[in-house]
Amino acid sequence: MRYLPNTEADVREMLAAIGVPSTDALFADIPEAARTVERLRLPEALSEPELLKTVAELGARNPGATARRSFLGAGAYDRYVPAAIDLLVSRGEFYTAYTPYQPEISQGTLQAVFEYQSMVCGLLEMDLSNASMYDGASALAEAVWMVRRLSRNPKVILAGALHPDYLRVVRTYCEPFVHDLVTVPPSDATGQVDLEAVERALGPDTAAMVVQSPSFFGTVEDLEALAALARSRGVLLVVAFTDALAWGLLKPPGRYGVDIVAGEGQALGLPLSFGGPYLGVLTARGQYVRSMPGRMVGRTTDARGEPGYVLTLSTREQHIRRERATSNICTNQGLCALASAIYLALLGPQGLKRVATASHLLTERLKARLVAGGKVRLPLSAPTFSEVVVELPRDAGAVVADGLAEGLLAGHPLGDWAPERPNAWQNRLLVAVTEKHSLADLEALATFLERQ
Repeated sequence: MRYLPNTEADVREMLAAIGVPSTDALFADIPEAARTVERLRLPEALSEPELLKTVAELGARNPGATARRSFLGAGAYDRYVPAAIDLLVSRGEFYTAYTPYQPEISQGTLQAVFEYQSMVCGLLEMDLSNASMYDGASALAEAVWMVRRLSRNPKVILAGALHPDYLRVVRTYCEPFVHDLVTVPPSDATGQVDLEAVERALGPDTAAMVVQSPSFFGTVEDLEALAALARSRGVLLVVAFTDALAWGLLKPPGRYGVDIVAGEGQALGLPLSFGGPYLGVLTARGQYVRSMPGRMVGRTTDARGEPGYVLTLSTREQHIRRERATSNICTNQGLCALASAIYLALLGPQGLKRVATASHLLTERLKARLVAGGKVRLPLSAPTFSEVVVELPRDAGAVVADGLAEGLLAGHPLGDWAPERPNAWQNRLLVAVTEKHSLADLEALATFLERQ
């Protein structure tokens, strides 16, 4: 982006005001022989991400500095965050804003939340969204709790390919209220939901089925088949996600008739920040509005016909009778939601698609490179977005430790995340690729893994 303050119309207006026909005429007093007509011998301008990467590489040359290539993911992704986001969210009116109890003095904060809700609904093609969840895990737990309010049936089917931490949080939140949480293991061949196993687990006492796409293993689920199965059995379908950027490329879940979508918004303009604060996303179909937890902001018009923003739903125990509260969520992730709204506005639909496509294509490039090398196996056959499971000849934890010594964060050892799985998982590594990686980064990782 060129930071030039004057438009062409501005320039024409100024030239007309001083009576000069063109900008070149302003330099008429400089002898022509003294003017430079060639382009300056400077390197081409860099984009903002390229500039930051170049500066980081220069800094890594300092004595004692350590340059690291990171392929960590599993719910927290090293994606590019435009510099404008930090500048805008640090403005005093946003940074110091408190809970918008009084709409007459909180219009800016309320509008920011409303715009966030609108953009998230557009991204996922769902009818309504709140802005009150702490992170992806708590958002999914609230979604399962919401299912219990919508259905009298006591049983919920949980796909085994859900993020292990999300599964633990769901059980912690919901076991006192959802009396039968059944986890169905994923397919060993694909890493996706085992549709036949899910169908066998469904019964007349089932309220909902919960799946994640892309799954914890990076595999993309067949949401069309899952939605058809849910409709045929009269159960709700809840879709979770850990990488919101995936919906810049994949068909949004709302297009399949999914009932509730919950997940993590960190990939939309939030830095890693040592694990938080992050942004829980929770969206649903319009008919479930009265069961939504947290807060929702709506837009109306005042007595003068001007637009105004208010809390149209706030069903926590502080606002209504405790026994009728949908949740004890007492926050509004306003600053994180604002950062994601700015990110979505800066990129727009096409920019979001380009970033998601870049991540996917780089992931496919890495997969092709590993397969061509012949020394590393990709055990799961399902399509992936930007994460992939790699099977190594030896313990993945030991490989990661060796990589640290070389300034390489090679991924997450899956044995650490799923200790209940067979020993074969000890050799499996979950690798995440983002738009920040270069082809040289991919080659460095592939070469390292092939030496194991």
